[in-house]
This record gives sequence, structure tokens and C-alpha cells, in this order.
Amino acid sequence: MSIFNGLNTSASALTAQRFRMDVVSANLANAQTTRATVNDAGEFEPYRRKMVVLQSDNQNFKSILQKATTAKNDTLSGVRVSRVVEDETPFKLEFNPTHPDADEAGYVRLPNVDPLKEMVDLMGATRSYEANVTSLNATKNMLMKALEIGK
Repeated sequence: MSIFNGLNTSASALTAQRFRMDVVSANLANAQTTRATVNDAGEFEPYRRKMVVLQSDNQNFKSILQKATTAKNDTLSGVRVSRVVEDETPFKLEFNPTHPDADEAGYVRLPNVDPLKEMVDLMGATRSYEANVTSLNATKNMLMKALEIGK
């Protein structure tokens, strides 16, 4: 195990959480976007909420099992963004006959972005980011104290 494993793990988590905050920001910015994409019929569709899926750097069960069963303790690894998925919940309908994207009945399809959900997701990402900064600083302080032993 390298002495830098803790730093690498914290760095990967910081990168993943920053990306998660970027996706939340994009969701909030497009909360009122009614013309995000064009579907197969040539009609505009509202913006769909995006969500980040995180996974461990360990790729599969076999590699995890091999690392766990060997005497060498290299099982610590970081996290990475595996993919960004779209939320498939239906769009919100709002009655607004004066809107340029209103249908014949006067309803406008709005994005499926709930600002409350986004704020909860943002707070979770922020707390995780702060925890990883604390871990990074603790690891850095331990390494600095280890360097002072020889003085």
C-alpha cells in the first residue's frame, strides 16, 4: 500500500462530488427550459433531469475478491463517475395558454426538475465534498508529521 493511497482516494472523491455539483447546477439552470431536445417526430421536448451514478474504482467482483484474499492490502480505492442517467419521470404540465409552447388544450410541458430534490442532492454532494477535504487534510498532516520524525 502506498502512502499516497489516502490522498488518491480523497482526490477521486473530490472530483466525483464536484461533477455531481455541476450536474445539479445544470438541472437547476434548465428548470424552465421547454425546448431542450427535438424528438423523432420533430417536436421540442423539455429538459430531462440528469443524475450521476458513482461507483468504486474496483471494476468487478473477481478483482475485489482477489484483493481481499491476498495478504497485500491494496483494497482501498477511490470512486469514479460511471455514467450520467436521465430521470424518466413524466414532465410537469402547466396550464398556460399564452405560452408559445402550449398545446391545443393550453398546457405546457415543463422539465421534470424539482428544485427541492436538487437542493437536497446539492447539500449531500457538498457535505461529502467537505468530508473528503477533511480527510485529505488529515492525511496530509500525518505525512508532514512523518517527515518531521527524522529531524
